[in-house]
Amino acid sequence: MIDLAQLRREPEFVKTALARRGVDFSTMDEIIALDVEHRRLLQEAEGLRAEVKEFSRQVGEARKNKESAKADELAAKSRNLGDHEKLATQQLDAVAEELREKLLLIPNLPAPDVPDGQDENDNVETRRWWVGMDEGATFPTYAEYQRVPHWDIGIELGILDLESGAKLAGSMFPLYRGAGARLVRALGFYALNSHIADYEEIRPPSFALTETMMSTGHLPKSVDDMYAIERDDLWAIPTAEVPLTSMNRGEILDEEQLPVRLTAQTACFRREAGAAGRDTRGLLRVHEFDKVELFAYCTPDQADAAHADILARAEALLQVLGLTYRVLDLCTGDLGTSSARTVDLEVYSPGVDRWLEVSSVSWFRDFQARRANVRYRTAAGTTAFVHTVNGSALAWARIWAALVETYRQPDGSVKLPDVLAPYMGDQLVITKKAS
Repeated sequence: MIDLAQLRREPEFVKTALARRGVDFSTMDEIIALDVEHRRLLQEAEGLRAEVKEFSRQVGEARKNKESAKADELAAKSRNLGDHEKLATQQLDAVAEELREKLLLIPNLPAPDVPDGQDENDNVETRRWWVGMDEGATFPTYAEYQRVPHWDIGIELGILDLESGAKLAGSMFPLYRGAGARLVRALGFYALNSHIADYEEIRPPSFALTETMMSTGHLPKSVDDMYAIERDDLWAIPTAEVPLTSMNRGEILDEEQLPVRLTAQTACFRREAGAAGRDTRGLLRVHEFDKVELFAYCTPDQADAAHADILARAEALLQVLGLTYRVLDLCTGDLGTSSARTVDLEVYSPGVDRWLEVSSVSWFRDFQARRANVRYRTAAGTTAFVHTVNGSALAWARIWAALVETYRQPDGSVKLPDVLAPYMGDQLVITKKAS
């Protein structure tokens, strides 16, 4: 969540920054008023508590001196003050809860260089990459045999079975078969091997407690897009970012440990409630997909380098796979709740003639660390909240789609990039099975 101390110090700065994200000044004024009331009640409750403690001391002293009448009088006053203290504490707790609920819905302050905008249409494209670009090759053109959507290719080759997936779990739950299933596995294996020299590999649970989901900002803001297991107070994770962010929840790290770099491949679950009816063909938008995540705890001074490293790794994977992509600087209206800045990577998928988001690389400042209470101890002995950075490298459903469309051959087969050979058992050409 945002820094309440900063809001007290610089209310106009914070309100102006959040206005770029559509947060009304009146909303922040309500929070400021609640904070003032909370501090007043806290002072009142603590004062009453101190008085009750003093009366209790005096009662004990009177009884010790066998002054029964005085002790009874003081005890009566103590009980009366105690009742007031309980009422003040109840009021304090109610205001504290209301303040917390409102703060949990406030997004992060956008970085100053984030472009202003209302939605995804205002995101800024900063560059593109394609095979041969460095040698002067123009933006690629695609043959008609590459203009076939991946769902048709998948059915034709017997590697994507959306009908069976829907029978088992409902629509938008894909089922991969044969070489199609192996391709998903190969992509994850290759990516993890690319990162583990510098990032510790983690295999976290696929479910998280409410507290864990709150730490990243997915709750309460995006509750409608999450899968809940209410009986057990668990949520299916939408990304490995959720468990990785809470790996050191409630702990204090030493500054020398930072940056802490972690990577994980997990299944990711998203109800996509806000996108009903949009892009539901094939693998364009699914409820479950595999993704490799890169994550870092770092100091504020390390954040830029951590963000750049994750972005470079995601781009390197796209380049080695030979996929055309573009880089987008997300505008204020398209930032995720917790993000101060996000850069998206989108691959071009010729069969659907679309740019498909396959990675978001985000810097969260200390927004998530405040929720998760992850701090570090400086060399001077003081403590501060860590900054968190994370990004996808990569999300495989749309990569799968772009690969089979881009590498479709004139005879209908798909020839995969050579780099995947060790992970595909050297079977780089996917052909239709003989019936």
